[in-house]
Amino acid sequence: MLLCSSPCKVLKNNAVANRRWATGPLFYCLFEGFIVGFNEFWPVSKIDTDRVSVTTIVLTGMPTFRVLGGILVEAKISRIIENAVTELGFGLVRVQFSGGQTGRNQLQVMAEPREGREMTVEDCQMLSRHISTLLDVDDPIATAYVLEVSSPGIDRPLTRVEHFERFNGELAKITLCMMLDGRRRFQGRLTGLSQDGKIGLETSFGRFEFAFDDIESARIDPSEIFERRS
Repeated sequence: MLLCSSPCKVLKNNAVANRRWATGPLFYCLFEGFIVGFNEFWPVSKIDTDRVSVTTIVLTGMPTFRVLGGILVEAKISRIIENAVTELGFGLVRVQFSGGQTGRNQLQVMAEPREGREMTVEDCQMLSRHISTLLDVDDPIATAYVLEVSSPGIDRPLTRVEHFERFNGELAKITLCMMLDGRRRFQGRLTGLSQDGKIGLETSFGRFEFAFDDIESARIDPSEIFERRS
């Protein structure tokens, strides 16, 4: 997984957003007035912050949904940025807004190139610049946050109907919104889409079909992928 991020909006008592763009490897972040990297700290005054600002934060776990004016902020941000991400030649995989361990909010945008090539650091940087500009205009988040742009990774989330068709035959883990046959979590092999558009999963205890709207979350189980690569 590649990940590039920049601090956005007002932090503490700053009156103006502090935003800088990454031009180097993914080993640095701007944190409360210091550039942090390899367990070392340099005051911002001693380094050109117009040239360096990336972070290696990786978000894991289930999506955290926040309500903003009665609208899920992830859905609102998706509407703002998706067309631009597509025009740049990428597919939007997921938008996730959550509170960081230090109390700072993080906005993670996960995207991938549409032509099937590997995501690069330069891709993350370009997307970060464009997305940040769009969010400056629409301003959907009122609080300070860190914008992170990343690639999906090997255990990628499945967030669109076409993902389940694309990864037909791969192992996956699916969690439903409601119980089905006494369980919400299912693990098995994807069998594509049925004629009525339901998602098929072959498990050790039978074959199931789920409506896309009934799925809370889903992701690839990478165990076989690791075996194929070893």
